[in-house]
Amino acid sequence: MPVYNKLVRDRIPSMIHANGKACRTRILDEDAYKHELTLKLKEESEEYFAAQEPVDSLEELADMLEVIRALAAVHGATWEELEALRGQKAEARGGFRDRVYLIDVDDNG
Repeated sequence: MPVYNKLVRDRIPSMIHANGKACRTRILDEDAYKHELTLKLKEESEEYFAAQEPVDSLEELADMLEVIRALAAVHGATWEELEALRGQKAEARGGFRDRVYLIDVDDNG
């Protein structure tokens, strides 16, 4: 019997049952949920870096966005508030569209 001990999407247990299998789950408290979301973001980012095909990369990015949405809520923000913060930072510092790669900074000048 495989042991997972990890946060999964809400419908996974019902999908397992629909396949004629049984599983055990528990509901996490707030602290454990935040911790597991952090681990899940790391897991999804590692899967993104391991992806070989563009479609797989996009799947992992979508998974990361889902985790980021949940983390925003854990930190007391809505998706819209997070997006507004992202927009403010982009307005103040720019985004990454111009592909600027900083080599070094001369502190003497």
